[in-house]
Amino acid sequence: MVARHFLNAWGVFLAVALAAGAQSATPFTYKTTVGEVLVQANVLDKHGKAVNNLPQGDFTVLENGVPQKIESFSHADAPVSVGILVDNSGSMRPKRLRVDQAALNFVRASNPQDEVFIVKFNDEYQLAAPFTNSIPRMEQGLGEINPEAGTALYDAMIRGITYLSKNARHPKKVILLISDGEDDASSHSLAQAMALVQAPDAPLIYAIGIFGSDDGRSARKEASKVLQKFADASGGNAYFPKDLNEVNAITEQVARDIRLQYSLVYRSNQTTPGFRAIRVEVKDPHQKNLKAHTRNGYIAGVN
Repeated sequence: MVARHFLNAWGVFLAVALAAGAQSATPFTYKTTVGEVLVQANVLDKHGKAVNNLPQGDFTVLENGVPQKIESFSHADAPVSVGILVDNSGSMRPKRLRVDQAALNFVRASNPQDEVFIVKFNDEYQLAAPFTNSIPRMEQGLGEINPEAGTALYDAMIRGITYLSKNARHPKKVILLISDGEDDASSHSLAQAMALVQAPDAPLIYAIGIFGSDDGRSARKEASKVLQKFADASGGNAYFPKDLNEVNAITEQVARDIRLQYSLVYRSNQTTPGFRAIRVEVKDPHQKNLKAHTRNGYIAGVN
């Protein structure tokens, strides 16, 4: 029954993704150079509904409060480099079937032009499948999830982002993290992981926190904060389904986020190293109270 719900949910994901792809027969591709910043933005109206087909002139990008010149703009389905990080720790044992189905069905729903790598992690990091667009190879790499040992979430995030940054073919990069967020085995800190999440070329992070009835309230609260922090800093989203009935809505939202984002590239006119806050303003003469959901900034000039 659990598997059936997830198959239906990811079927919705695939339908939305294919509908988005159908809007552009020739996928949009773009390149960024050193010093350029790529910002992905979803625009919502006052009711929280996605707003599409806005022109570039409706957008203003501000870095540290200073307007930036937008050098490239698109609203099209572009190929994506995706890393799927699957928590394989002992604390995930009660959620094993949910994690298994979520990861496998995400792979099956992947756009043929995307490239995907899969990581399984507990207190160790395992690259289960290097970058590929072969679904059978990805399924084989994922294999059978057998939760054991502790959770080195921060280590996995650091190594996953590093692998993505060094090997991705596409400028648009995404991490899908499936975990209960409880880190008890990392050699790195949350602050060190956040430093990579806030790098100029960092990926969007979508986190699915899967908690069980045996997870303590305090532990769940702290784990949720970590997953939410990763998502907020990157411009992605964190989701915490209470039961499988919510998965359809979650997958629809993730599909819209990844496939129907506005892509804006600018070259920063700021020179001071450190954290640079990003804000995207959207003003359209035909619609009011539009809000852009995007990353809150990045760290520049810090080694």
